[in-house]
Amino acid sequence: MSDQRMAYQIDSNMQFPLVEIALEAGESVYMQRGSMVYHTPGIQLNTRLNGRGSGIGKVLGALGRSMTSGESVFITQAVSESANGRLALAPSMPGQVIALELGEKQYRLNDGAFLALDGSAQYRMERQSVGRAFFGGQGGFFVMTTEGQGTLLANSFGSIKKLELHGDSMTIDNAHVVAWSTSLDYDIHLENGFLQSMGTGEGVVNTFRGYGDIYVQSLNIETFSQVIGNHLVTGGGDDGASGSILDLF
Repeated sequence: MSDQRMAYQIDSNMQFPLVEIALEAGESVYMQRGSMVYHTPGIQLNTRLNGRGSGIGKVLGALGRSMTSGESVFITQAVSESANGRLALAPSMPGQVIALELGEKQYRLNDGAFLALDGSAQYRMERQSVGRAFFGGQGGFFVMTTEGQGTLLANSFGSIKKLELHGDSMTIDNAHVVAWSTSLDYDIHLENGFLQSMGTGEGVVNTFRGYGDIYVQSLNIETFSQVIGNHLVTGGGDDGASGSILDLF
């Protein structure tokens, strides 16, 4: 499209959003693997290596990012072969979907926040410092960083709130961070040292400084998984009174 912006519609009438994207002939969009809900016959889905470059270097780069950040080796590309292609996506977690317009502003994304990126924009996996990689959930040694002009769709676990920094700083629980402006400096660390962090239950936090935007999610997938785990019976006792929750079905 001439304005390099994705034509999309987020269905606000649904409790958990569905995003429908309109693609003209030759237009494409990169999307999270497994996020496709439906598409028209003119849409072709292709599997691509999740990397840039060519040849063996691209393969090794995709494998390296997968091992260090947990990101998939592959990414799905949808290409429209007709003038009125339609593609619907849904995130893997219950939450909100937002559109971030790229150009003057660029963003870094936390793990699991990427839903789709139109074909006119790009992303790169930016290497992080050892300290950030050790503490953070934002991609391990690599973090997804956008480039170019276009539209990025990001999803969250729960609702999303936008925070704006104007030369000040903000400390946020690392698991609540969705995306942040590349103009911001950030430091991933323990809140108050190891013992204090374990005592307060806050653990790893991210302190942002400078000028830019931060998008945070209301729910914490790590805390949620712990709550769910406390209600699951996975062990087996000698008396036969306990076992897997699956034994109930």
